[in-house]
Amino acid sequence: MGEKMTKLKRATYSAAIKLETAQLVVDQSYTQEEAAKAMGVGKSTVSKWVTQLKQERNGQPPTASPMTPEQIEIRELKKQIQRIELEKDILKKATALLMSDSLNNSR
Repeated sequence: MGEKMTKLKRATYSAAIKLETAQLVVDQSYTQEEAAKAMGVGKSTVSKWVTQLKQERNGQPPTASPMTPEQIEIRELKKQIQRIELEKDILKKATALLMSDSLNNSR
């Protein structure tokens, strides 16, 4: 009962590592097993990355974090658009509030 259960920490990999590993299989004819061994990751992980890369190249939106530079840029641009639209809405509301205040004060 006094034993502590330790949780295994899940490995995280950069988009560059994911892309490089998947490209070994898709572009350089490595087997998934060979790519997994070469990059020091699990075969099931490689399989997931290969599937994701193929989907991204076919124009399907990624279900996981994007790997290709284009998909990463698209994600960042979408975030930027959301931020700008939020700022625009805030400015519209502030302008309307200031205009109504100035109209009320001029009467």
